[in-house]
Amino acid sequence: MARSILSRYLDPAVLSRIANRRIEPRGLVMGNLAGAHKSPLSGFAVEFAGHREYVWGDDPKHIDWRIYFNRQRYFIKQYEMETNLVCHLVLDTSASMRYGSGPQQKLLYASQMVASLGYAIVRQSDKVSLATFDERLRGFVPPSNTMAQIVRMTEHLDEIEPIHKTLMPECLTELVGRMKRREIVMIFSDFFTDLDSLEAALQRMRYHRHEVVLFQTLHHDELNFDFEGMTKFVGLEIPEELLTQPDALRRAYLRALGQFNEKLEELCQRNRIERVVGDTSRDMGQVFGDYLNQRSRLNRGR
Repeated sequence: MARSILSRYLDPAVLSRIANRRIEPRGLVMGNLAGAHKSPLSGFAVEFAGHREYVWGDDPKHIDWRIYFNRQRYFIKQYEMETNLVCHLVLDTSASMRYGSGPQQKLLYASQMVASLGYAIVRQSDKVSLATFDERLRGFVPPSNTMAQIVRMTEHLDEIEPIHKTLMPECLTELVGRMKRREIVMIFSDFFTDLDSLEAALQRMRYHRHEVVLFQTLHHDELNFDFEGMTKFVGLEIPEELLTQPDALRRAYLRALGQFNEKLEELCQRNRIERVVGDTSRDMGQVFGDYLNQRSRLNRGR
């Protein structure tokens, strides 16, 4: 059962695009395990904590050669008081995310992005968690850095029923209360909510010095409004219907969407938040490739 669920959310072609890419924090991180991330603390490692498999770029001086001679594989020694990254993946499961069909449904596309990023983070020996919400928090998978975590995450994703409205600012405010350190928070949503209230919640995350990334997941229809002929629009979170000619609405709709996205982008820039737009018709591997390239450039520029 777990294997069939994994295959629903993990695409080998997508994983191959991010397999050798590290997700590095843009700021300093704090943690309890050694890793590839710079710490705000100074001092010496005082206690051996375990091993993790060597990845390209690790300092060879930390290789445990006794394990290599026994198993012919490279492992890195880890110590207490050195740092690890913790990444919280937060997924909007409200009814508006139900739009679309097949692999281009917004919720499925965002869920696959969550699972793929979770896999990449665990593979680099860092911790990942998953939180889902609509009008309230629906589930929380606590942070872990084992491959069993990916099974737990995908099993939770497979249980989601996107039928409720969203109260994103309230849910994000509740979540930030569970985060005790400076960590990375990646939020997956269409962000169709009140942006002033959303900004207040995101500012609280930034006040606690968490790094925040918004993955805005939109269907191609929402971005281009390529409807033709008489069309009935049915509200997913509001029980209303509208029968109309799309040609009569297209210009006003695209103008309103452009203004909304411009306001969201300004919000992100004011608060030093990354925003990534994911069109569900785009190849996910390409979306990740573009984002990780941009992130790498930003990190080099710091």
